[in-house]
Amino acid sequence: MFRIASLNVRVAAALGVATLAGWSTAAAAQTMTMSSWVPPSHSLTRDVLAVWAVNVEKATNGRVKFQMLPKHPSAPPGTFDAVKDGLVDLSYVTASYTPARHILPLLPELPGGGATAEINSVAYSRVHWKLLHSVGEYNGVKLLGVFTHGPGQMFNTKRPITKVEDLAGMKIRSGGGISEQMARALGASAFVKPAPESYELLSSGVADGTFFPLESINSFKLSTVVKYATLFPGGFYGSAFGFFMNQDKWNKLSKQDQDIIEKMSGEAAARSNGKSWDTADQVGLNALKAAGANIVTADAGMQAEARRLSAPIIEDWIKKASAKGVNAKAILDEFHAELKKVAAGK
Repeated sequence: MFRIASLNVRVAAALGVATLAGWSTAAAAQTMTMSSWVPPSHSLTRDVLAVWAVNVEKATNGRVKFQMLPKHPSAPPGTFDAVKDGLVDLSYVTASYTPARHILPLLPELPGGGATAEINSVAYSRVHWKLLHSVGEYNGVKLLGVFTHGPGQMFNTKRPITKVEDLAGMKIRSGGGISEQMARALGASAFVKPAPESYELLSSGVADGTFFPLESINSFKLSTVVKYATLFPGGFYGSAFGFFMNQDKWNKLSKQDQDIIEKMSGEAAARSNGKSWDTADQVGLNALKAAGANIVTADAGMQAEARRLSAPIIEDWIKKASAKGVNAKAILDEFHAELKKVAAGK
């Protein structure tokens, strides 16, 4: 049975594993630790990491088991090294937190993404495994999948944002990467802090606003502090995640179990994770509406101005990615083509 070490019953229930009756409690052939740097109630923990682990345990007939650590063993940006060095066997991190190390995975964070997390995740997964993975930016761990969060939006505590100029001087918490660059390009005073700190930053006034997918309104309990939201169709930035396992632990798995895990990873995981995030985005939107927040949709003029100001950011990514030895412009074009294919059901 999927075991949660030192977690109370409430957390176990939140992870959805407290009532998995009928599963074998026999000793595991291989038990791995896993951890998440967001709360147990967050979609990344509850619907992505925990669900994937339960499904793998079931598919391997209990030969591979997972144990959730009660506390993440590093600061969120240190997750890649924590897994590589064996502090935890399985976790994930957003490229926004490690932009110097993971340049190519910033691709789906650029403006111009698709309408949903599922569309963006599947398109990114296809392009990553075809054109990016061989460059080796995830060397040192066993990469299982890549995916994105929902379209990135604007939230704040101060005033309606109906034009780019309204962001001038506003203190915006960002996760880094393209989100931070977009905040600065749009005239905000941006600073980088991990997502779990957002409520404290907003409630204390250290931050006036934050850039997030809608899901975060509910996951980080922001509906009581966020008063204004500006939504961009398809978002105005994204965030890409790598989901990975300690390489030594992977090597110790049988070929049979490796094959099972591979089948449940890659594009399958990207689609499942994207769907989970889209569901969570709707929950977040509902929470924002229920709290009476002022919600506006960016008009055509604001969207066009954001695109204009983002052009140097896209060019900068192309330059840095090209230095890795890839045709970054062609890869960006292929990503946009895949977005259209996935949106069309292909």
